[in-house]
Formats: sequence, C-alpha cells, structure tokens
Amino acid sequence: MAVAAADDSVKYGFERPEMYSISLAGTVDPFDRHVFLCYKNYESWPSHLEKSEIDLLPKLLFSALKSRKDDMKVKTRLTVCGGCKSCDGNECSDGDIFIFPELIKYRGLKDSNVDAFVDEVLVKGQPWASGVQEELTGAFVFVCAHASRDKRCGICGPVLIERFEEEIQSRGLENQVFVSACSHIGGHKYAGNVIIFGTNSDGKVTGDWYGYVTPNDVPDLLDVHIGKGGIIERIWRGQMGLYVGDAEKATEQKPRKEKNLEKSKGKPQESASVKEDASGCCQGAANGVSCCGGGSLGMNGEASNVKLKDSPDDVPSPAWIGKWKQSDILMAAAVAGAVAAVGLAYSFYRRARM
Repeated sequence: MAVAAADDSVKYGFERPEMYSISLAGTVDPFDRHVFLCYKNYESWPSHLEKSEIDLLPKLLFSALKSRKDDMKVKTRLTVCGGCKSCDGNECSDGDIFIFPELIKYRGLKDSNVDAFVDEVLVKGQPWASGVQEELTGAFVFVCAHASRDKRCGICGPVLIERFEEEIQSRGLENQVFVSACSHIGGHKYAGNVIIFGTNSDGKVTGDWYGYVTPNDVPDLLDVHIGKGGIIERIWRGQMGLYVGDAEKATEQKPRKEKNLEKSKGKPQESASVKEDASGCCQGAANGVSCCGGGSLGMNGEASNVKLKDSPDDVPSPAWIGKWKQSDILMAAAVAGAVAAVGLAYSFYRRARM
C-alpha cells in the first residue's frame, strides 16, 4: 500500500515529469465573474457535477447558467467548493454562494429557487429576493482537489490545503485568509491549481490563478501575493478579467501599489521571483494585522527581486525614438553639428567687423 502511494506521488504528485514543462501565463480562459457554490465535500464529488443525477443542486445551477449565459452582461464561471469558511470563521453550508468580484455571499440556495437566483442576481444584477446579501472581506484561496476528475489534483490538492492551513495559522491570519477545496477549474495538467481572490488598496477585487503550485510555494503566496500584492511569475496562469492572448502580454500588466502585510508569526521566507500586480489582499483585519503591501524588502530584511514596473529602469523611451533608423540618427546629428559650426563662424565674423 505504501509502495503504491509512493508510486502515485511520483506519477501524479509534485514530482511528476510534466511539472514546469511549459510557461503558464495565458492558460486561463477569459472571464469576468466567478461564482462558487458550496456543496458537500470534495471527496464525495462525482467527476462531472454538472451531469450528476444525484447531486441536483449543482446540476441545476450549471444548467441555469448555461441557458442564461447570453443574457448576462459579463462572462461568468461556476465552480463548486467544499469545506468553505466564511469571514466569521464558520464553515459554509450546502447552497451557500460566493460571488467574485462582487465580494458577496448568499446563504441557502435550493433546487427550487435556482432559476430565480440566476435571473435576479446574475442576469439583472439585483439583490436576491429570497436571501440576505452578505459582504465578504479578506482573501479567499481555492485549491482544486477534484480527485474523481483527475488524480493529479486529487493528490496535490489536499496536501496544499493542509499546508495553507498550517501557514495561515502560524501567521495568525485565520480571520483574514480562508482556504477551501474546489472542483475542476481547467488545466489539471498544471496541478496544483490555486485561485486567490482579494481586494487591493484601490478597492478592486482581483482573482489570480496559479499552477504547478507545491507546498514550498505556499509561504510566498501568503507573504508575497496576498501580503504584498506581488505576482509569482513562474507559476502564474492568469487573472480574472484579464483578456490577454499570449504569455508575454499577460505578464506585462501594469502593477498597482499595495500596503504592507506585517506578519505576526511565522518563519521568515525567501521571496520568489515576482512582479507586483493588482492581487488579493486582506481587509477588515480583526487583530490589527494589515494586509496588502508594496514593500521592496524580502522577508529577511534583504532586498528581494520584486520588480516594480514603475521604477526608473522600466520607464519606456518615447515611441518616436524607436522609429528612427541608425542612419537617420547619424544624419540628424551631422546636420545639427553643421548648423552649430555655421553659427559659430558667423559669430566670429561679426566680432571681427566690430
């Protein structure tokens, strides 16, 4: 049994050969809004929740979203989550709904009111008549652990969730950062897959996707991404609302300045290669810990390799400079030199006649 588990870990886990085999930026299909339905536990999910005859609630919600997609003003994704925790620290119940970037929650969706919910909230953008709208605060981490859909996420997901919970607890961030398992989000070959939602210092809600995430990446995702608003480029897949066609453009989005997160506890971690961007940050801290940061120092007090795109080295030259050929530049310099020489000669000539 132990040998089989070890073999599975090598074949499907963090040591599998396909890890880091491709560049991840740009591997997220464009979308603008993400809806999460809390439903049971990830260990009980069938491979395709949208087709399950036993699990009617997710099936009905998937069907309603599909039938009304053309009526919605924004492209909306639906994912199932399990073991979710709300801002009050309590676990969610089946039928609870999280909506990003609106950062709102509704409780108690049932089979009988799915159509009304989709029509009122997701199509018309109105409060749900049958539920009370609650505001969400903090950072929300979703880890794909859909084992029945793909063994890679089934092996990697639970390990990552456990590591997140350990690191969150060691930093005293239980009331600010919430981690949950989620169903298939696309790209099982990139497992571990992680999505992080939060609010930046400008009040904009962002949702960043990461792939090839290992337990060793968890401290940086907490300290650098959630804490400082940085993007860890080597494992970054994309972002909610980001319509970019290729990896190069996806990693060149303009950064936003964040506040700094002061860790209350936890071991200092080395910063990964990151780029500052609009990313998830905590708000509504109950214990005075401030989330979101834009510092340029590593966790050990040394300068980290966080690249700020608005630094002097990254200020672009005027566009017209790039359009001049070298010969044009030399010709312009020669003309300027000749004009200067003529001016100097004329100056001497005038002085000689005075």
